[in-house]
Amino acid sequence: MRLADLETFVVGNPPPSFGGRYFIFVKLTTACGIVGYGEIYAATFGPSVIEAMTQDVFARWFDGEDPHHIERMWRRAYSAGFSQRPDVSMMGVVSGLECACWDIVGKAAGKPVYELLGGKVRERVRTYTYLYPTDGNVYPDPDDGPNVYDDPDIAAERAAYWVAQGCTAVKFDPAGPYTVIDPHMPSLEDLDRSERFVTRLREAVGDKADLLFGTHGQFTSAGAIRMAKRLEKADPLWFEEPTPPEMPEEMAKVARATSVPIATGERLCTKYEFARVLQTGAASILQMALGRVGGLLEAKKIAGMAEAHYAQIAPHLYCGPIEGAANLHLATCSPNFLILESIERWDGFHAKILKSPMRWEEGYVIPPTEPGLGVELDEEVARAHPYEGEQLHLEMADVDSLRP
Repeated sequence: MRLADLETFVVGNPPPSFGGRYFIFVKLTTACGIVGYGEIYAATFGPSVIEAMTQDVFARWFDGEDPHHIERMWRRAYSAGFSQRPDVSMMGVVSGLECACWDIVGKAAGKPVYELLGGKVRERVRTYTYLYPTDGNVYPDPDDGPNVYDDPDIAAERAAYWVAQGCTAVKFDPAGPYTVIDPHMPSLEDLDRSERFVTRLREAVGDKADLLFGTHGQFTSAGAIRMAKRLEKADPLWFEEPTPPEMPEEMAKVARATSVPIATGERLCTKYEFARVLQTGAASILQMALGRVGGLLEAKKIAGMAEAHYAQIAPHLYCGPIEGAANLHLATCSPNFLILESIERWDGFHAKILKSPMRWEEGYVIPPTEPGLGVELDEEVARAHPYEGEQLHLEMADVDSLRP
């Protein structure tokens, strides 16, 4: 069996665009006609650049190779250009290609990928969702006035809605905007608003759901400790990425100073970066994103390292449903799995872009029994929704005008 062809799809994500402006999918085809799909979460360059990078990486390190030889292809790409160090852009590209190889390998074996990575350890997978703004009929349009990002009463109503749907956890990030000049010290307004949010949401959901307090690496370690003290009385399940990702030693100061578990990992790639998190004691919950971290096998290695440190995994998702499917396979075969991020119910465009949607039931997602990743890109839909801009998948504010 040999890899013979690559096709990429940059798909515009229509409003409300939960999961990002666009998704980058890859399709690998073997010489014997087996097709595998993957998804790239590379946000540091425009999508046309990522497409060109993908073509280059495939031509150099994957084309003509046996898709079973994942370690061989991974090490070649990781070492490209005499680098041999974590590179978030390279690993994003490799992640998409690697997951597509696993899709092919699973289809060739007639098995779901999780059965090839240790086997199923759970029949259903617990999920959570962000409290997203929406243009639907249930919640206010964020352009029409107060919304979930700045009104704790609306956020509490939203949380209660999702708990009624079966969710046992919800995530929210009321701590204020994040900018390219972070980390900063939270203002008193940031601290007060965050405390109101966790208090009001805890009142709304009681003990029926965990609260997941999100930030985006916004704070200095001293500022994050101040924030953590405000959160503790509401007993959230985690305080996410309290400091930027480049210095886990600083995040470890926060972990030692609070009873709230620290979660991190959406911006990290490879076992080497996650090893530093574990070695420093920076976090007890690891949030690898399968479209960025280096692929399924790399994520499984990280999960194994975490297990040896009594840490758990909670795969991160701000991407499309093929990365979500890869996350699901990792969760299904990992004993130290905690909870999986979903984009609400994986409905809307996240369902439309697949031939068959993810199976979400009352707060849980059901692992597929089909071989490979268990999802198939609807290429007709993908081609009908091309993204033709050059914006990045996510962008931070580049000025401090939003700070007091």
